[in-house]
Amino acid sequence: MSEPADAGKAGRGGIAGSRLADVMQGFGLGQASSVSYLPSGMMNRNWRVETQQGVFALKELVDVPVPKARRSLDVLRALAADGLPVCSPHLTPHGDSVLEVDERAYCLLPWAHGVHREGSNLTAEEAAELGRLLGRTHQALAASRTGLESPAGRLRARVTTPETAAAEAERFLQLIAVLDEPQTFDRAAARALEQRKELLVAHADERPGDEVPAGPVGWTHGDFQPLNLLWDNDHVSAILDWDRLAVRPYGEEVVRTAQVQFTTSDGRLDLVLVAAFTAGYRAVVPLDDGDLADAVRRLWWRRASDFWQLQWHYDKGDHGPDELWVSGERLLHWWTSRRDQVTVAFTARR
Repeated sequence: MSEPADAGKAGRGGIAGSRLADVMQGFGLGQASSVSYLPSGMMNRNWRVETQQGVFALKELVDVPVPKARRSLDVLRALAADGLPVCSPHLTPHGDSVLEVDERAYCLLPWAHGVHREGSNLTAEEAAELGRLLGRTHQALAASRTGLESPAGRLRARVTTPETAAAEAERFLQLIAVLDEPQTFDRAAARALEQRKELLVAHADERPGDEVPAGPVGWTHGDFQPLNLLWDNDHVSAILDWDRLAVRPYGEEVVRTAQVQFTTSDGRLDLVLVAAFTAGYRAVVPLDDGDLADAVRRLWWRRASDFWQLQWHYDKGDHGPDELWVSGERLLHWWTSRRDQVTVAFTARR
């Protein structure tokens, strides 16, 4: 993990010196010689810790239940044995991947070297290699040695109706309307919400059905995005943050990954990189055109009917995802006007 230039001092981010000592002792590492808080995470809290036994990434588990975190960490040991670029967890002297101290839970991973790279800055060959890596990851997760149970049955889709989405847009409009002093973000959000309501009306009949999504289903990473990938020159040196490990349609993860990776700063998808990425994935896992087209349509509708960034802003008082709302609105309108082109890119083959 690359250390940001503005890393904080030990004790920031909710870990006191006495608790840090207990954590280090619990993992059998002795005293830490240097600790830097890593402020870039949105969910869990993270630190870079130097000890006589090496450099580690310490994570306080906030956004994931301990049993689920323990399961994901144990899976990493199997993936590392398969040769995937993952960080196998450091275990306690009792062989546990999670340590609980003062009603808080922590995991410790070896420090991975590399840098985060924006997906839109990759070359076409690097995008294809990233697709192949995702395919290899899905194959490795499907292997019995990971200890994960085989997916049972098919997953039903949860598709928001236009009426439900419009009602949520109206709720936020009402919240903004009663603000004493609306800020620039509030005024821009109100305009975007009115446009979103118009989009939902215009495309209501294009909502995907509640039937089972097309294509194969299996265990997936869940958040295969730039902040969870480290690069060493032209290859990925580490896949980070497995908190979202779950069973999903493979097409869903492929399409979501490409959308997050290859959205440019001006709010469009780099369709050349999208095509290279999906072709790379399909060289490993042979998804059909129809599987991907179905996943593309479902993600487009999810982006049209979802307001999670505003839920954080207005319901939780957390403004961290504000910029994601702004960029997401640009992408949604760009995508809506070019849906056929986007689908062609996602179903490209080399």
